[in-house]
Amino acid sequence: MKTKETIFVIPTYRLRDVAETIEKYDDNFWVNGHAPKIIIFDDSSVANYEKYYQLLEQTKTVNDVFYVGPREKEQFINFLNQRLRDKKLESLVRNLFRPSYGGNRNFTLMYTLGHLMVSSDDDMRPDALIENSPESLLADEICRGKLFKSKQDGFVHRSYDLLTCFEDVLGQKVNMIPENFEKGELVVDTAMELETNTTKGFFKENSLFLQRSKVSNSAVVKIAQTFRTGTHDIDTLDFIHMYLNDENQISLDELNDIYVLVNFRPVVTNKNWRMDCGVAGYDNQFGLPPFFPTRLRFEDYIYRLWIQQEGIVAAHVDAAQNHIRNNYMRNPIASEIFNEEICNLLKKKIKNGIYELEDLTIKFDYSGEVTSQDSEEILERVGDIYNQVVKASISTQNEERRQSLQFFADNLSRVFYGFEPDFFQQNVSRIVDDVISQFQASLEIWPTLVEICYFQKDKKDLPQTRVRNKKLKSSNGNRF
Repeated sequence: MKTKETIFVIPTYRLRDVAETIEKYDDNFWVNGHAPKIIIFDDSSVANYEKYYQLLEQTKTVNDVFYVGPREKEQFINFLNQRLRDKKLESLVRNLFRPSYGGNRNFTLMYTLGHLMVSSDDDMRPDALIENSPESLLADEICRGKLFKSKQDGFVHRSYDLLTCFEDVLGQKVNMIPENFEKGELVVDTAMELETNTTKGFFKENSLFLQRSKVSNSAVVKIAQTFRTGTHDIDTLDFIHMYLNDENQISLDELNDIYVLVNFRPVVTNKNWRMDCGVAGYDNQFGLPPFFPTRLRFEDYIYRLWIQQEGIVAAHVDAAQNHIRNNYMRNPIASEIFNEEICNLLKKKIKNGIYELEDLTIKFDYSGEVTSQDSEEILERVGDIYNQVVKASISTQNEERRQSLQFFADNLSRVFYGFEPDFFQQNVSRIVDDVISQFQASLEIWPTLVEICYFQKDKKDLPQTRVRNKKLKSSNGNRF
């Protein structure tokens, strides 16, 4: 555990579709001279494991691939509970690692303790969409991107040496990272609210600007990320606006617009409200705080708060990756909007309640209350979208598009409890209260679990299965 080894992980709940992801990243590592351990962390049910695990065995890779699925996870949870020897804590442990966006990522943190970890989601690819004729950035501009039609010319796929980009900064003090990194307080997106990353509206183009500030040379880079193209890091509401603005798009599940980078450059910042765990790397040599164990999509928000401590910083590295947005096993669009609205509410409440940031956790005093004003603001915002969808369904001349719009409007009304204020407020209050109580309890026990796993890993690997897939060998620089 003294060696700063880099482990590459892919958290997934779509075992059926992860094989291509493995092969694409393995190829990127091989052509750039890397041989990392690759671990798949799978949130599938036992039934889906039995149905699709064979697809992993059919992959072809140079590097070893390991699998942590339902059986391995159960063994790991039993191990923790045996060490704790307290029946009252068993439900807390299970909650921390329950099938969810945050729960699955918490496995990745425990399994990579003592090392650097690079993580990519199952619908990411190790290349990026870059405009053919890159333009120069402004003085404080870190990145610029724009929407292209998917069948439009003017951009190319470009790949990067991902692991080298991450290893150049992770665990390094600021005075040791490459000199081409800009330095500042934080990065501001012209299309997003700063602290929640909620959209300001529908934009065809956006830029990231650096807010200048002194960055301590002795501060350590604990988290880093690449830039992202494809469907980028946008809200579900953006997809709705893109749909409403494209009369030729019939279904909401289609995507005719893709995000292309014009140019970008690396930066290190004291804060990082743009944290994107889908394309991130972590210095996990001495442990990190847990992701929020939630099915809501804001598991990484804890890192946006935690990184604000003195002595630690975040980086955007000199590379980009591509998001292909897999619709398989994805929640309906109306449900995604509901989840994002709850997430944004929780982000504001938790941030305002923060009173302590520690090495392995954070502390906040929000207890889960939701006011009538909170719920009314959500209903007003979503109600406006609902009205736009209904209006679009009346005005369109395409019968298929009309049906799609009407179906979405009906779903939106149902998911938001018919836009009935009292009913909506009551149900949201219950959801938020449950989520917050789970977070508070999980954060308290996490440091103890990190200590248990740290010492266990020094003696024996945590439960995992080596995938017996087809091994590619290299000879004279060729891969076959």
